[in-house]
Amino acid sequence: MNSSALIGWYERQARDLPWRRDGVTAWHILMSEIMLQQTPVVRVAPIWEQWVARWPVPSAMAAASQGEVLRAWGKLGYPRRALRLHECAGRLATDHDDEVPTDVEVLLGLPGIGAYTARAVACFAYGQRVPVVDTNVRRVIARAVHGAAEPGNPSTNRDLADAEALLPRVRARAAVFSAALMELGATVCTARTPDCARCPLEDCAWVLAGRPEHTGPPRKVQKFAGTDRQVRGRLMDVLRESHGPVERARLDQVWLSDTTQRDRALVSLLVDGLVEQTDDGLFALAGEG
Repeated sequence: MNSSALIGWYERQARDLPWRRDGVTAWHILMSEIMLQQTPVVRVAPIWEQWVARWPVPSAMAAASQGEVLRAWGKLGYPRRALRLHECAGRLATDHDDEVPTDVEVLLGLPGIGAYTARAVACFAYGQRVPVVDTNVRRVIARAVHGAAEPGNPSTNRDLADAEALLPRVRARAAVFSAALMELGATVCTARTPDCARCPLEDCAWVLAGRPEHTGPPRKVQKFAGTDRQVRGRLMDVLRESHGPVERARLDQVWLSDTTQRDRALVSLLVDGLVEQTDDGLFALAGEG
């Protein structure tokens, strides 16, 4: 893969995303990475900007209640991410002098920080030469390097080794290359409609092979309507919009078509620690019961 061509393309075509601008700290980048997991950029950007203004350093978020953070999370989805980020902020404030660590292994020891997020922060916040692999990167490597229309099943060791092999030796270029690889997958080498005419990689193995069709199992499309996730979201909406604990009857009204599913969703929110039940049987966001 021609790293110079990809980096040059990125420097000309990269989207103007708020977390890529001057003055952004490692804490801000960490927040963006947590928010962007399984959530489109267009939904994340305005919420992220609000969070940066409200909680510019980890200790500011740590001082807020869990309920405040969950309410500010809004409809980004997967609200457990917000709880884990709140917990992470507390650890950063107390154990790391309000700073985000630079070392991948130290980052991995923080609440809610997995393999991808740790490497993304080390790379994009601190410019380290570490492989960063998300769905977009896996797709680009599958096509450009392996000539496959779609990547196979995820494999942490294999995926990181593939990305590591492509990184330029110079640290500063490696960090930009990682961002460029991800940007290419997000905007050009997309899952359903890759725009090969706009791709800066002239040595893409998939294109050179005639863009062969994917021969494996069909890609699973994750549905939302009618799922427990949708019911959980409806229940969380009621609690976010309330100014205190609510009666069970208010929650029951959000999903009348399948009361068993509704009850299951509520129990799962309690188990996940997103919702609390008071001694008198009312329900509230975490930290507000």
